[in-house]
Amino acid sequence: MAKEKINLRDIDTQKHSGEYSHARQPGLDDGHSHGIEKAGFKTYLPAIFSFVMLIAGIAMDYYEVPFFNDWVRIVWYGIAYIPVGLPVVKEGLQSIMKGEFFTEFLLMSIATIGAFAIGQYPEGVAVMLFYAVGELFQNAAVNRAKSNIKALLDVRPNEALVCRDNDYISVNPETVNIGEKVQVRVGEKIPLDGILLSEKGSFNTAALTGESKPDTIAKGEKVFAGSINMDGVVEIETTKEFKDSSIARILDMVQNATARKSKTELFIRKFARVYTPIVVFLAIALTFLPYFFVDDYIFQEWLYRALIFLVISCPCALVISIPLGYFGGLGAASKNGILFKGASFLDEMTKVTTVVMDKTGTVTKGVFKIKDIKAVDWEEAEFMKYLMAMEEQSTHPIAKAIMEYKAEGEDFEATNVSEIAGKGLKGTVNGKTVLVGNKPLMTSNNIEVPSETDSIVESIVMVAIEGKFAGYVIIADELKDDAHEAIKQIRESGISKIIMLSGDKDSITQQVAKEMGVDWAKGGLLPEDKLEEVEKLMSETDNKVAFIGDGINDAPVLAASDVGIAMGGLGSDVAIETADVIIQTDQPSKIAKAIKIGRSTRRIIWQNIGLAFGVKAVVLVLGAGGLATMWEAVFADVGVALLAILNAVRLQKMDWKN
Repeated sequence: MAKEKINLRDIDTQKHSGEYSHARQPGLDDGHSHGIEKAGFKTYLPAIFSFVMLIAGIAMDYYEVPFFNDWVRIVWYGIAYIPVGLPVVKEGLQSIMKGEFFTEFLLMSIATIGAFAIGQYPEGVAVMLFYAVGELFQNAAVNRAKSNIKALLDVRPNEALVCRDNDYISVNPETVNIGEKVQVRVGEKIPLDGILLSEKGSFNTAALTGESKPDTIAKGEKVFAGSINMDGVVEIETTKEFKDSSIARILDMVQNATARKSKTELFIRKFARVYTPIVVFLAIALTFLPYFFVDDYIFQEWLYRALIFLVISCPCALVISIPLGYFGGLGAASKNGILFKGASFLDEMTKVTTVVMDKTGTVTKGVFKIKDIKAVDWEEAEFMKYLMAMEEQSTHPIAKAIMEYKAEGEDFEATNVSEIAGKGLKGTVNGKTVLVGNKPLMTSNNIEVPSETDSIVESIVMVAIEGKFAGYVIIADELKDDAHEAIKQIRESGISKIIMLSGDKDSITQQVAKEMGVDWAKGGLLPEDKLEEVEKLMSETDNKVAFIGDGINDAPVLAASDVGIAMGGLGSDVAIETADVIIQTDQPSKIAKAIKIGRSTRRIIWQNIGLAFGVKAVVLVLGAGGLATMWEAVFADVGVALLAILNAVRLQKMDWKN
């Protein structure tokens, strides 16, 4: 069911419906995404109370406590039943009022009330308690709704310094009009789209474009909301209202993309649609049909058999085996640094055929490092001392990467350093004139640059000393240590297609893609471009797409893809909140392990389903023939549930070696 579009202003007071909240415990969960973490101990109180009452009652039955008989016994077990049974009965009645007659709530209600009707009070409580515990396990696995976009408020600019009446005042960005002048300090987010009024500015646009390198903007050029001012106080003139700004557009895409993702139903719900009405009608038939075929038909006797039949047919073993299997898978994944936000995504991971990944921060470390140093007619160490002397006072990320170089001996000192707008630096080191910057800086000073530099796609810092080209340094975003291994393992897990989509320059994206051996890559993409590319892939028949990203700009695609995977260590809060799966260690090689864990979990789930259904079918036949008593039925049910638990626990012991 599609979700209503949420007004961000009202997000604190609205519930974003859970995409994957498959099984809701009636009474124990009011339908809001409170989660076990928030509800705490109170969530378990009904089940704990019923369990204590049940054990105490069984103990008094066993030791034949004198006062524990007749109405005392009925009241005791009735009180034990109410905390776990009443919410289910209530849910069953509400379903009937909505026209949904045959639900597992109805079957559980009839079966357990039937157990009370024939005097099997402990069994009635035990069966309902099993059901409640199964639902609690499922709730614990999916206690937070994946689509809770409240975290988006953390990245949305919440104030703007606007010039009004010759004074800068702080206001809500939504109240700023087009054409007003806004001041942005160092480290603050640009609140609205506009044009730069200051001479220049350096902005981190990773939230919007995925570009790993800060963007230098000149006066009169466009700046976008959500970008972070990296250097000096700047002024902008707004060109759009907040609701039309870049960051607001991304928020809107996240909402709409999330709404396009359909709700996954747990297997037991689908199965119950067929199973429950069949069982109910068979029980009715078992009560009345023998009248036409049996000579000594006794209504009470066949009613007793029918109620036993209903108790036997209670789906508690099925209900508990499935969430426990998923719970085991979720636990195993967590131990391996992988957080699944719901049981359904374990299933979805097994169906993935195409893996699409972002570049910056996903397969690269998202930090600049020196990749190569080429000194011409200079010793490398001395060449780097000249360069480091010029870059020492700069706070630019490229300068920081250069300053990490370790050179022996005494450092050089630069004097008379001046900045040449858009080109680089000029200064004096050891009495020599030094130029540091890009190719336009070199050519404007009539310095010949080697042609080999034309083929370099990464960031390059060129150096000239005393009017002669002295060399260059290549600065690049470094691949993560396990990046190559990740691609290898993903292919070994059976994924047919691996694609890279990035907001970084296409030339850099293509080079990284070639180095890693991905099938296809495209760079220079805005968030909406990435979303369009992924939606094209998803439109292909039988193609299940997993997208891996880490930035705010990846959030719309993470929400829209079949499985959204976020890097949780350095990833943005929005990406983490929007994604279905979180790689807590930031290692892309964990993706293949997530697929393996999903497949192991699915295999164990179906083993549990087969076991529960097989035993249930046999005992149902015996019950219908009067060969199985209530105790035997409950014993068979509990036995299957215990076997399912042991089978699910195996997931915690498995080792998914790479």
